[in-house]
Amino acid sequence: MPTSNNFLIHQIIFVSLMLITSVVLADDLIQREQAAEQVSQQFIKQLGGHLKKEMQANGPVKAINVCKEVAPEIANQLSIENGWSVTRVSSKTRNSLLGAPDLWERKALAEFEARAAKGEKYSTMNKAAVVDEDGKFYYRYMKPLAIQPICLTCHGGDEQIPAPVKAELEKLYPYDQAKGYKDGELRGAVTIKQPMDIPLYKKF
Repeated sequence: MPTSNNFLIHQIIFVSLMLITSVVLADDLIQREQAAEQVSQQFIKQLGGHLKKEMQANGPVKAINVCKEVAPEIANQLSIENGWSVTRVSSKTRNSLLGAPDLWERKALAEFEARAAKGEKYSTMNKAAVVDEDGKFYYRYMKPLAIQPICLTCHGGDEQIPAPVKAELEKLYPYDQAKGYKDGELRGAVTIKQPMDIPLYKKF
C-alpha cells in the first residue's frame, strides 16, 4: 500500500508541475505577443511619420531615402532595445539582397492574403508561433503592411510613379520588383524573431 500511495503522490506532483508549466508558458506567450505587437506598431508609426515629413518637406525623390536608409535604422534600433531581430520582408523585394522572406515568413504572407480575400482587414491581422529551428526555439511574429495611398508614388503602376522617381528607383534598384501595387494590397510585413531562452528585456 505505501508503494501505491507514493506512486499516486508522484503522479499528482508530476501533473501539477505540468499544469503550472503550461500556465507559465501561456502567460509568457501572451506577454511576447503583446510586446511584439507594440514594437511592430512603433516601427509602423515611426516609419510613417518620417515618410510623411520627408514627402512634405522635400518631395518623393528624397523620400525614397526614408525606406532605403531610415527604415533599417528604425528596425535596428528596435532590435537593439529589445534583444530581438526586427525587420521587414516582402514577396516582391525592391533590393534583391534584403527583405526576402524565409519559408515561415512566405507561408505567413500567403496566409495574410488568403485571409484578406475572405474580407479580413490587414490592420487587424498578425501571425505568431513558437518555431523550432535546428533545435533552438524562437517566438516568431509578423504584422502585415498594406499599401497606403502615400506608397503609390513609389510602388504604384507606371502611370502613378513620376518620371524623376522612376529614374531614381532604376538607379538605386536595377532589379526592383516592388511596383505595380494598388491601394490596400499587401506590401509585406514587419517580422520579429525572439529567442525563447531569453526573457523579455522589458515589460509592455
